[in-house]
Amino acid sequence: MSVKTSVAGYLVKRTLTYAHKDPEKNVDKILDFLKMITPIKMYKDQIDSVKKNIHKDSYWTLLTSVLKNSDLKILNTLGYNFVVNTLLIGVQKNNEAEKKYGVPGLFTILISPTMRCNLKCVGCYAGEYTRKDDLPLEVIDSIITQGKELGTYLYTILGGEPFIRDDLFEIYKKHKDCAFQVFTNGTLIDEEVVKKIKDCANVMPVLSVEGFEKETDERRGKGVYQKLMNAMDLLRENKIPFGFSVTYTRLNAETVTDEKFLDMLINKGAIFGWYFLYMPVGREPSTELMATPEQRKKLGEFTRWSRENKPIWPMDFWNDAPYVTGCIAGGRRYVHINHKGEVEPCIFLHFSGGNVKDKPLVEILKSPLFTTIRKFQPFNKNLLMPCEIIDEPKVFRYIYKKTKPQATDLDADLIATDETLMKNLDEYSKNISKIYKDIWEKEPVFERYRNYIKEVMEEKKKRLNQEALEKRKRYEEILKRKEEKEVAEKIN
Repeated sequence: MSVKTSVAGYLVKRTLTYAHKDPEKNVDKILDFLKMITPIKMYKDQIDSVKKNIHKDSYWTLLTSVLKNSDLKILNTLGYNFVVNTLLIGVQKNNEAEKKYGVPGLFTILISPTMRCNLKCVGCYAGEYTRKDDLPLEVIDSIITQGKELGTYLYTILGGEPFIRDDLFEIYKKHKDCAFQVFTNGTLIDEEVVKKIKDCANVMPVLSVEGFEKETDERRGKGVYQKLMNAMDLLRENKIPFGFSVTYTRLNAETVTDEKFLDMLINKGAIFGWYFLYMPVGREPSTELMATPEQRKKLGEFTRWSRENKPIWPMDFWNDAPYVTGCIAGGRRYVHINHKGEVEPCIFLHFSGGNVKDKPLVEILKSPLFTTIRKFQPFNKNLLMPCEIIDEPKVFRYIYKKTKPQATDLDADLIATDETLMKNLDEYSKNISKIYKDIWEKEPVFERYRNYIKEVMEEKKKRLNQEALEKRKRYEEILKRKEEKEVAEKIN
């Protein structure tokens, strides 16, 4: 660790400690400090934007609440791991890895260490898995060790139900320089789990919720909602920061975009949340439960409004895509590793570029599937339509035919082979394009990203044209050698 990094780390902890005692007095100092040490211009611009708005009631209430009501050990550990390890050390290692290996550094790695679960939710197949299907602890350890070499210090743990594996706390404690975002159904969070989370101090739970009691218990089972509420109470009382996660469907769209829903989560202590669109993947994939284009538009409006007016920070994996310049899958900024060790380009794209049990992660990032996906990113100049599965399905079909990837789940191939599903996705893509055209072209909030994407798309066009020219040149050289060979054979 360099002297500069050591000093930055010391200042982060000292600043957070002061802010914990008196956030009203020290918030602006924290932002000035973050801007000073952040090496990426995009992050500096975002910090400037935050500083301009920080004294709005919603922003101010959220930030001061987090600083006041979080356990100091957790606040310092997560703050250090994110600011110093992710933004300073991580970004530097990302750049070094790109120069050395020719692959982008990953901001986060998603890992599903188990598919086991203590619930039996409608439409879920987790009940079919046993302990022998879990990803071995030594493989998880290897993934994180390799990830840190590439500059990744933020890990998202999925399932199944992660807290069903008590041994994962060994990983969290061993890799204390990383931050772990753990997606959970919440029902296994008790006093013992809370104690372990506080001991590690680098774990932030994200609790899945379908809506209120009716919506949650209908899918997850009677009594689950109340267990979820109890888990939130337990986390809040122990000053453990946590978030929420919603799968946004045609059926719960109205409920989870109701102001009362967010108010409930705020009162329970949630400080952030993720909205994920229901995707037509998995077994017997169908578009029937997908949110309509109109509902998807409403979700984007709701999350943007909520961040301005509520002391909570909801994020929308699709409508917030402009802020990260489109799709970040395929190893551009993240990958998903399933319980078998297969590395997938996206949590929703069940195809493998290789297995970490057989190959180094960096080698898998160079696989045809991953490199081809990155070559075509962003998939659309309208960054509100970032997805190759539902927004630009024809792009993924081309990638599928070109790379012939290995499916990692039953029925995964259907998104590129089933006529009915492909037709429905094409229709959805057409309709969402109509709805988002004016929003993207006219909304002031996206002006900066509209200007930026023009440059990106122009660079992409030049790159693809250059590759096409080089391919044509190689083809012409092959033809020339073939002709010369035929002429030589005739002479002889």
